[in-house]
Amino acid sequence: MNLPDLTAHELSKLIAAQEVSAREVAEALFERIAQLEDRVQSYLLLMRDKALEQADAADRKIAHGEPVGPLVGIPLALKDLLATRGFTTTCASKMLENWIPPYNATVVEKCAAAGMVFLGKTNMDEFAMGSSTENSAFKITHNPWDLERVPGGSSGGSAAAVAAGEAIIALGSDTGGSIRQPASLCGCVGLKPTYGRVSRYGLVAYASSLDQIGPLTKDVRDCALIMNVIAGRDPLDATSADLPVPDYTAHLNGEVQDLRAGVVTELLGTGIAPEVKDCVLAAVKQLENLGITCEEVSLPHSEYALPVYYIIAPAECSSNLARFDGVRYGYRADPPYKNVVDLFSRTRAEGFGREVRLRIMLGTYALSAGYYDAYYLKALKVRTLIKQDLDRAFQRFDFLVSPTSPVLPFKIGERADDQMAMKLADICTIPINIAGIPALSLPCGFAQGLPVGMQLMGRPFEEQTLLRAAHAFEQSTDYHTRRAPL
Repeated sequence: MNLPDLTAHELSKLIAAQEVSAREVAEALFERIAQLEDRVQSYLLLMRDKALEQADAADRKIAHGEPVGPLVGIPLALKDLLATRGFTTTCASKMLENWIPPYNATVVEKCAAAGMVFLGKTNMDEFAMGSSTENSAFKITHNPWDLERVPGGSSGGSAAAVAAGEAIIALGSDTGGSIRQPASLCGCVGLKPTYGRVSRYGLVAYASSLDQIGPLTKDVRDCALIMNVIAGRDPLDATSADLPVPDYTAHLNGEVQDLRAGVVTELLGTGIAPEVKDCVLAAVKQLENLGITCEEVSLPHSEYALPVYYIIAPAECSSNLARFDGVRYGYRADPPYKNVVDLFSRTRAEGFGREVRLRIMLGTYALSAGYYDAYYLKALKVRTLIKQDLDRAFQRFDFLVSPTSPVLPFKIGERADDQMAMKLADICTIPINIAGIPALSLPCGFAQGLPVGMQLMGRPFEEQTLLRAAHAFEQSTDYHTRRAPL
């Protein structure tokens, strides 16, 4: 029995029956990490002592017959922008290389309370800005399906860890596709919840009106299990929604004949690789075979999503990252300084990588006097039009379908100097963040030996509908059972 390749729900049964201990599972994961990490490079920090301590606590509860939840003893990886008390949270940036938070993110607290075992902190694009995990200040993560290719980003370390069996479940964050795109490229399930469904407290912010924390898992049931843990109102996050949280696993019943799906025509046209389009259209046929009614739908303003995003997100980024100035915490340039402005400018020039500096400058420009109305205000108006397109579509359909990534995983370095090609990697995912709705990526096929993801988009706070449809599709195929050939 190869423990690292099992799902959380499979391991949960073994742990609950005491056929295997939580410590044995954790040790098996660290053994897998030792075997593969030099090639995959998914972690920035390993938390072995903490993990074994949590595993032993889980085993004691089970041995004493205490009631335990379905994720007790399950190993979890955390994207390195989630605050962890006593452990570094670097955001893959020189700016925060040695920062140790004095508190935990709310999702970290919830997962600890659920009895999960923290393996470590995963690599990412610096401050979550990128689509390939090549922008990390410390290392480049490799795709487990082909080590010469990117795993996607910015949650590439989390996706690669799950795909390689170096984690059972991982948490990431999604501002413009940063959970779903790496999930697609690494053959995982990735869910961006509705804005406000999961607390953002303790998430180091990139763009506060777009960011959302969510899971990366091996299959849909695991995704539902972890959503049961992390979703819900948090008094520490004023943007979290005070709405009841359903039992997401209760909706995985295979009953989908009543569902209607809209296939987005604009997201199957220009820019979508033929092999990706073929896999997604074949998956749509399979949805129809399951009894789901599928029809084409148009989102006419979706073509403006990319420019809207690259005005709003950098604008919010320039504000959020202003706190990193070398005075209060984080990196500080070496003295002497001519004055405080010299301290600020040198610190930020040395502490931030190229992509982060670029987005800060873009955002500052868009918000500056004389340009606010021409760019930022106009982007907010078009954001409303994009959301209205989706609202109209959801009057007819229960969920919408598109590719997740327009292309297969590309080679490391292939797009490093092509800003437009890199940003076009997010054309299918960005409209979802702009509208604040939930979306899920799941494996729907393979091309050239590489995974292809299908994106399901849902109404606000109806993640259960996406999980129900995704689970029915998943159970009718074998894509989720395939493992990267490492």
